[in-house]
Amino acid sequence: MRLRQASASSGAVCVLVFETGETLPDGLLSFARLHRVGAAEVQGIGAFASATVGYFDAATHDYVKIPVAEQVEVLGLSGNISTFEGGPRVHVHVLLGRRDGTVLGGHLIEARVHPTLEIFARVLSFPIERRKDEASGLPLIDLGA
Repeated sequence: MRLRQASASSGAVCVLVFETGETLPDGLLSFARLHRVGAAEVQGIGAFASATVGYFDAATHDYVKIPVAEQVEVLGLSGNISTFEGGPRVHVHVLLGRRDGTVLGGHLIEARVHPTLEIFARVLSFPIERRKDEASGLPLIDLGA
């Protein structure tokens, strides 16, 4: 992953360029750990060789995994980096375009970049904490933390 950073009023704006073979969300987690990111907004475009997205099933409190075993265009990637249990937590959703023009999307569980993925990360000047919500089982943002 290549990185370029510029200052912004609310923190830093980082441009992350992922190359063929790199993976997400692992790559974003590595970025967050290396640069001690406590909170950031992320958005991006590019392509994946393969991916797994998820749909949260409220009845089971788990993600239904949807494998994508083909190259797809990343039409949109949006999400955030926050802090959960002392470390960074990446929460990203994607819209993926197939060769035939159909689109699928969901919570990004894993993906392999091919040939590139371009992400803009706006790092906030304050951390955002997550706490486990007992009702859903999910680590949700706690603005009172």
